[in-house]
Amino acid sequence: MDQEATLDRAAVQCAARGAQLTPLRRQVLRLVLEAEQPVGAYALLDRLRGERGPAAPPTVYRALDFLLEQGLIHKLERLNAFTPCVEPGHNHAGHDHQHQFLICKTCGTTTELTDHAVAHALEAAAQRAGFTPRKMTVEVEGICAKCAA
Repeated sequence: MDQEATLDRAAVQCAARGAQLTPLRRQVLRLVLEAEQPVGAYALLDRLRGERGPAAPPTVYRALDFLLEQGLIHKLERLNAFTPCVEPGHNHAGHDHQHQFLICKTCGTTTELTDHAVAHALEAAAQRAGFTPRKMTVEVEGICAKCAA
């Protein structure tokens, strides 16, 4: 993956929405992209301090909140960690991007899926229960094929 091209596309996407991918936000996004698996806010803070010097937790959390709002990253609640969005062109603000994550308990590898059949099944089940979903993220823990072999 060409990270600079990804970061440039992210900046264009933000600008099209009237938002700005500031140098700090770009740097935090780059750190998330560089991570080989989902990364926590404090690990990002440590890496940021290594590159920029002193930085406080709110600095990273504000950047992460912005990146989440722009649909450039996802937060995996189960891991309390962040991962890049593999389909950043979707309208996350409009909640039309439903995703599922497969999380390997052994190696930590996380795979993002966009399986519309799963999303439709959840929507139908929610509607039968009289519930209107606004955001659907499914996190499934298990063992990846590589670790199972």
